[in-house]
Amino acid sequence: MHPWRSPGPVRSQINQIARTEGVRVTACAGQHGGRLVAWHTVNPSRVSSPVALAACAASLTMLLSGCGAKTDSSSASAVDKVSSSISSPAAPASPCPVALPVSGGTPEWTLAGATGSVAVTGSTATAAPLVKVEAPFSVTQTQVHTLQAGSGPVVPPTATVSVCYMGVDGRDGSVFDSSYERGAPVEFPLTGVVPGFQKAIAGQKVGSTVAVAMVSADGYPDGQPAAGIEPGDSLIFAIKILGVTG
Repeated sequence: MHPWRSPGPVRSQINQIARTEGVRVTACAGQHGGRLVAWHTVNPSRVSSPVALAACAASLTMLLSGCGAKTDSSSASAVDKVSSSISSPAAPASPCPVALPVSGGTPEWTLAGATGSVAVTGSTATAAPLVKVEAPFSVTQTQVHTLQAGSGPVVPPTATVSVCYMGVDGRDGSVFDSSYERGAPVEFPLTGVVPGFQKAIAGQKVGSTVAVAMVSADGYPDGQPAAGIEPGDSLIFAIKILGVTG
């Protein structure tokens, strides 16, 4: 789940690709076996990240097979050409690298909580962040730490930002959400996220990597069962600020 105040319904993988990668999605529908089925095609020339490439190819295969009522040889040929064009280009590196970090280095931030402790190493150009928790970890006040200072403009408290992030539950050390795992950044207004996330980003410079350990009141005081977050859980986020508008 995302750090939004009121997380919306889960979107399909193909819609996530369309939103984060700028992909053109075209839908069609037909009858198959007495029920309505749908499939999507994509414009592969605008797909960039390796994760999106693989997902688009998989979506084309699965969704086209679902239509199944009539597939002529020319349609099959077109799909083969699209799949080939998707798999062949060398895509640029994602701003949210999916590679696991190398453990054993010195953390950029260590924090002893009211209970437990946390050690955070920010993301690099090639690896996701590393958050190690001695559970159960909890704090009595929200704390923010700049892991690596950026050189871009300062982020206003009401700006819309593009970020990569990883969210960890201090109660058990589990990752409950990560744009690094998806390989794509997320964009949202700071006025629409939980208070602790806003406190971590506002006032920082674009390009910075930041960590925040937040009290439950600055996260989800009533919990978020779908993400495994219980009432009272302290949360840790490792964040990379990519851009800002507004």
